[in-house]
Amino acid sequence: MMTTIKILFDNYPGLPGLQTLWGFAALIRTPTQTILFDTGSNGRVLLKNMQALGIDPAEIDLVFLSHAHWDHIGGLDSILELNPTVKVVVHEGFSQHLIHDLHDLCGELVVVGDGLYELAPGIYSTGMLAGDPSEQALILNVNDSLALIGGCSHPGIAHLVAHSQELLNTPVRWVIGGFHLMYSDQGAIAAAITQLQQLGVSQVAATHCTGDAARLAFRAAYGAGFIEGGVGRDIQLL
Repeated sequence: MMTTIKILFDNYPGLPGLQTLWGFAALIRTPTQTILFDTGSNGRVLLKNMQALGIDPAEIDLVFLSHAHWDHIGGLDSILELNPTVKVVVHEGFSQHLIHDLHDLCGELVVVGDGLYELAPGIYSTGMLAGDPSEQALILNVNDSLALIGGCSHPGIAHLVAHSQELLNTPVRWVIGGFHLMYSDQGAIAAAITQLQQLGVSQVAATHCTGDAARLAFRAAYGAGFIEGGVGRDIQLL
């Protein structure tokens, strides 16, 4: 079984019949785990899109929350209502009130600190990294290459890639999610692209808060290595 990622929630359109709204969520299927990465900003829209895509919330093993902004945790209650035994992964930068409450609302709560945290074989959190706000990203080891999935990449997308490669001494091949370049000028966008290319990243799925200008620039720079985002899109890690 290959590892696949399906975007469930995005402010960019993908497949017809699915609703767009500001935020991000993706379903990751590995040979051993079904992971919901972030939950978008609205539970009703998340569940509506999941239903249209034939995804049952009960099949989720783990909910991974990148950071505490509303557009990434807004659908959590809706998932917990339908899957109250699911494992939830947050980091120490989340509200201590939320962390306290989640202990009684999910099957198991994992609170990640600063360092690399192995969630399952070949599946890791980067650990909490400084940003505005602090954030964790998810790392998948697929055939001795890494896929990095970020919610908004507030610590900096190139920093996340370099840090992940240092942590696991393995090249990052795929970078997926929000790159938070929507307020950046062309110079900063070009620098981010150059940094990722120098780090060896060969495939990017830049969506959510990446911004229109940056998405166009990544598409031009990466060509066939640019993966279209948007609600309902499938990404196969081969």
